[in-house]
Amino acid sequence: MADSRLTILSRHFTSAAAACKAGSGSGGQNLGWIKISPEVSEALKYGTPIVALESTIISHGMPYPQNFETAKELEVIVRENGAVPATIAILDGVPCIGLTTEELEILARLGSKARKTASRDIALVMAGRENGATTVSATMYLASKVDIPVFVTGGIGGVHRHGENTMDVSSDLTELGNTPVAVISAGIKSILDIPRTLEYLETQRVTVAAYRTDEFPAFFTQTSGCKAPARVESPEHCARVIDANIRLEQKSGILIAVPIPREHSASGSLIESAIQQALQEAREKKITGNAETPFLLARVNELTGGASLASNIALVKNNASIGAKIAVSLAQLQKRSYKRL
Repeated sequence: MADSRLTILSRHFTSAAAACKAGSGSGGQNLGWIKISPEVSEALKYGTPIVALESTIISHGMPYPQNFETAKELEVIVRENGAVPATIAILDGVPCIGLTTEELEILARLGSKARKTASRDIALVMAGRENGATTVSATMYLASKVDIPVFVTGGIGGVHRHGENTMDVSSDLTELGNTPVAVISAGIKSILDIPRTLEYLETQRVTVAAYRTDEFPAFFTQTSGCKAPARVESPEHCARVIDANIRLEQKSGILIAVPIPREHSASGSLIESAIQQALQEAREKKITGNAETPFLLARVNELTGGASLASNIALVKNNASIGAKIAVSLAQLQKRSYKRL
């Protein structure tokens, strides 16, 4: 048993080190198709905790300059809690793990001109030498390629309302079923069908747990009416779950749902009323596919007088703090385990 565990841990650290091996320079390391920033490369080499961050929230989640300021603040929060931030995006066709402040601003200024990039789109964006803002699925995929096991986002995609008729299901869910990365989010975006999304995650063999609560959170609000499949109590508890998933060599990911802080939670009735109106407008305007979620979130923000955007920013900052603590606990656990063996 000890030999088996040693083999798995050795493979994990060797793989992370291999991601950093291709030379070093002030502009970061380029592994042929992935560019890793110097800071992230150094962290991978020495087993320093890292938190992956998506870039769609920068380009499609809010207007400039609010998006730029929020992106910088998220990285500061991750650092203050002991981890290295690795914002992920595709710039001029090159997947980048870790962005400079200048690159963050380029992406923020591009806004929706940057292509919203799910995992299925990565090859197209690379081939076209485009700028791509990575969604949950693409960020997970790219993070996994360099062995970053913890990823923080606002909320994941899911089964859309009326998805039983439209078959509109986010690729975030299938990526979670196929990519062993832990996603720290405020649950599933409340514009979606949360009960059906939880059922789909079960089908995809995704470990789902709520942080310090028995009820699954609903992004803008702490409650969804759905019982959480499991509960985790602390960053250390989360780290043990992630570590076990690594040792089991599971191919599926983990979703840790963190409720929005109570003081920032929006009124459930206000949000639901706005969602229903936004959904009706989306149907009337025939807005579907990957354009639907940005439209709905923007429209809900307008209908709530900015309350939903304020909640969105608050929850992702909270997720960044908790996610960094989880990454630190995981790195400490893995180092202790490696030393014992």
